Amino acid sequence: MTTTTVAEVMAELATLEDPRAREVNERHGDDHGVNLSLLRALAKRLKTQQDLARQLWETGDTAARLLAILICRPKAFERAELDGMLREARTPKVHDWLVNYVVKKNPHSEELRLAWFADPDPVVASAGWALTTERVAKQPAGLDLAGLLDVIEAEMKDAPDRLQWAMNHCLAQIGIEHAEHRARAIDIGERLEVLKDYPTPRNCTSPFAPIWIGEMVRRQHDR
Repeated sequence: MTTTTVAEVMAELATLEDPRAREVNERHGDDHGVNLSLLRALAKRLKTQQDLARQLWETGDTAARLLAILICRPKAFERAELDGMLREARTPKVHDWLVNYVVKKNPHSEELRLAWFADPDPVVASAGWALTTERVAKQPAGLDLAGLLDVIEAEMKDAPDRLQWAMNHCLAQIGIEHAEHRARAIDIGERLEVLKDYPTPRNCTSPFAPIWIGEMVRRQHDR
């Protein structure tokens, strides 16, 4: 399917539209009705096509952008291009996939992490925090973990939802991965009570940092 056109792909996405899926997705802020398993199957069939990915992204359609993320070549994007894409990615799923599937694999990820971390737009800043959380887990050398906890302690309670969620994830990751900061991370979580009452399905771990940290540390010890 190397000669597939944008029009052909958009037509196929239209056939995959499911009103029930759209209803569920819209409750989470995502304006599309394509089952993600079907979307991934389409991406697998299309394989990597960077030019097509760029064209799909330009449509502005959420399902098309998710597909674009799946068929793009993450290392092929320039820093400015990714910065612009992130600022356009206003739905949660597109934002999340762009950061996790593309930016994290791009050679400019660290520059973007630093630029986004302090951005006045809380949605953009949340991407900076997501990339920081990745480093907390995998490449903590050079990070000021105590300083991150200072910022979380001072700002997380009143942060907008998307930014608050990203900061809370970073708090939990510091507590999980770095035993020397664990007691303070748990204490911050207990005092701020962010996501303490978040509805959590059975057999899932609560995003409330003290519970999240305790459960993940327990699993590490049980291995």
